[in-house]
Amino acid sequence: MSEKNRDGKRTARERLAVEREKQKAADKRRRALIVGASVVCVLGLAAVIGVVAANAGKDKSTDAGPAVAPSGAQGKDSLAIPVGKDGAKSTLTVWEDFRCPACQAFEVAYRPTLHELTDAGKLRVEYHLVRLIDGNLGGTGSLRAANAAACAQDAGKFRDYHDVLFANQPKEADDAFADNGKLIELAGKVKGLDTPAFRRCVENGTHDGWVDKSHQAFKSGGFGGTPTVLLDGKNIYEDRTMTPAKLKQMVEAAGRG
Repeated sequence: MSEKNRDGKRTARERLAVEREKQKAADKRRRALIVGASVVCVLGLAAVIGVVAANAGKDKSTDAGPAVAPSGAQGKDSLAIPVGKDGAKSTLTVWEDFRCPACQAFEVAYRPTLHELTDAGKLRVEYHLVRLIDGNLGGTGSLRAANAAACAQDAGKFRDYHDVLFANQPKEADDAFADNGKLIELAGKVKGLDTPAFRRCVENGTHDGWVDKSHQAFKSGGFGGTPTVLLDGKNIYEDRTMTPAKLKQMVEAAGRG
């Protein structure tokens, strides 16, 4: 091979090596840009999550008037609506929001057991109504539904209406319960509830101040969210092994003790 040919091949190899280095450098820059963009996205998502977390539970102030407790409400400041017999050995304290999907999930799973135990006199349930979703997503559906449930308590129909509200819960972002007409319509599913007295109570927001006071008690209690479920003061909702069957066993064991 001539010296000229060897020089030509060497030059070609050198050019190819230079091009490869350029390509590697370009690939490196592209990867850096992709990683950088990913970091920005992650940081952006973290910022959004941080804003959501910071605003969690922030409720708009309302001029709800005096705290008028519903008939038969008990406990501190009459903020608990009791279901079951006073002499039951176990007490289940439930903090709920009628717009809360997790509250609905709890009710669907545990309702038959709670009904069985309360009807048998083994368990007493004390319901505390809050308006957490109103603060998180806006609207007044939590407040309106809680007021309507308190109106049902005045009529002696709380448990049935409570169950109807959760059975007909709208999507979390749908503030359908803000419509008093909707709440009155659902009262038609409970025999004897849709009366002029109930309608006036719902439309006038008779228990709005009481609902707000209950919500303030929830915030003061330092609870993490809804539902918060306490059996004789112990938070059982945080127990990942808890089931309706296990709850029943615990209540029955307390009754035997």
